[in-house]
Amino acid sequence: MTKPILELKDIVTVVNKGTSNETTILKELNLTINEGDFITIVGSNGAGKSTLFNVIGGNLSADSGQILLHGEDITHENEEDRTHFLSRVFQDPKLGTAPRMTVAENMLLAEKRGEKRRLVPRHMKQHIDKFTKIATTMNNGLEERMSTATGNLSGGQRQALSFLMATLKRPDIILLDEHTAALDPRTSNNLLHATNERITQDHLTALMITHHLEDALKFGNRLIVLNNGTIKADLRGEEKDKLTAENLYEYFEM
Repeated sequence: MTKPILELKDIVTVVNKGTSNETTILKELNLTINEGDFITIVGSNGAGKSTLFNVIGGNLSADSGQILLHGEDITHENEEDRTHFLSRVFQDPKLGTAPRMTVAENMLLAEKRGEKRRLVPRHMKQHIDKFTKIATTMNNGLEERMSTATGNLSGGQRQALSFLMATLKRPDIILLDEHTAALDPRTSNNLLHATNERITQDHLTALMITHHLEDALKFGNRLIVLNNGTIKADLRGEEKDKLTAENLYEYFEM
């Protein structure tokens, strides 16, 4: 039986506390994430998608409820502590990479993530072949730009690098926060397929927010609909396979 990696139990999150704009975003939300899940998340603006990611990532504290990682309570762990088991790719390609460092240097930095930093030789030559091979999986020429400063990459290549850096050390959870939204349709489609291939082949566990219902239907083994701070639908297996965009729209009206 598949064991849960992460469990959110009765999570409540309130913003603008003590003001006239005080709002409860997440309302006793419950979610169990199992090993190997690739969960696509859809919902209207204000449904709580980004707040959910911020709570999982430790950027925002839950006002009540509990978060368990492999059964252990991490509810009060901060954002830095959670980087030991979690990676996140944001919508903006400029986030997540060091612009003055080369592609290879960024990947080496990602490989050392969570380790104690010491002043030692970096031994880049012994890593370059491995990094180049990994970069070829993005199918966008990134492998030919290993010595290029990241700030000089195209948006699609930089976002592909961010994704590779997030997955390099096989974190327990990967949060994909609309990571293709800032790209043109062709580049976005290419990165989505590369994302799906890497997550599936490496049996990674990921959550992906998207505004494109077609992508939510096409990718992942589970589809979650968020509405007004609660999960209105958690669809998987045959139920997800049979779902159409028209059916999915109905959940937004519930």
